[in-house]
Amino acid sequence: MRPDLLSRRLVLASLVVFGATPARAQQMDINRATTFVDRAGQDLVNAINDPRLNQTQRRDKVASILRAAIDIEGTGRFILGRYVRQASPAELQDYLKLFDEIIIRNLSSRFGEYRGVKFSLGRSQQRTEEDALVSTLIERPNNPTFTLDWRVAEINGQPRVVDVIAEGTSLRLTTRSEYSAVIQRNNGKVASLLDAMRGQIAQLASREGG
Repeated sequence: MRPDLLSRRLVLASLVVFGATPARAQQMDINRATTFVDRAGQDLVNAINDPRLNQTQRRDKVASILRAAIDIEGTGRFILGRYVRQASPAELQDYLKLFDEIIIRNLSSRFGEYRGVKFSLGRSQQRTEEDALVSTLIERPNNPTFTLDWRVAEINGQPRVVDVIAEGTSLRLTTRSEYSAVIQRNNGKVASLLDAMRGQIAQLASREGG
C-alpha cells in the first residue's frame, strides 16, 4: 500500500476512535488551548468567589461557564459509543439531557461551592495534531490541592474541552466503561442506562441539597 494512502487511513481511524469526524476536527494550537482553559478556569473561580451571588446564582453561573467550555454533545456521544445507533431518537435526546446534567454537577462539585477556591495553570502539551492537554491546579479551602487536566480540541472552529482527566483518570473513558457495563447487564437496553442516570442525578442532588 502507498505510504500516503496508509497515512490517510490512520488519520481517519484515529478520528473514529476519538469520536470526531473530519468535518469537526481541526488542528489544535497549544497556545490557543492554554488561553482557552485559563480564561474558562478564571471565569469559574470568579463566579464561585463572587460575594454578590447566592448559592443558586453561583451554581447557575458555573453551569453556564462549563456548558460554554465543554463539547457536551460530542463527549456524550463518544461515551455512549456503539449504543448511539441502538438508541431511539427519544432515548438519545433524553440521554444527552441527562448526561449534560451529570457532567455539569460532577465538574461543579470538583471546584467546590464555597469561596476561596484558586485556579492556576500547569504544564501544557500537544497530544496529537487535533488536541492538546492543559494541566491545572485547583486549591480549595481545607482541602488538598489536586490536578485537573483538560483535553482541548477544535470543534467546528472553536476550542472546546472534550475530556477531563482528574488525578490521572479520564472522565470520558471511565464513564464510557461504566455506561457500557450498565447496558450490557440489561440485555443491551439503553433505557436501563437512562434509569441509572436518573438515579445518579437524584443522588447528586440529594448530596448537594437541591
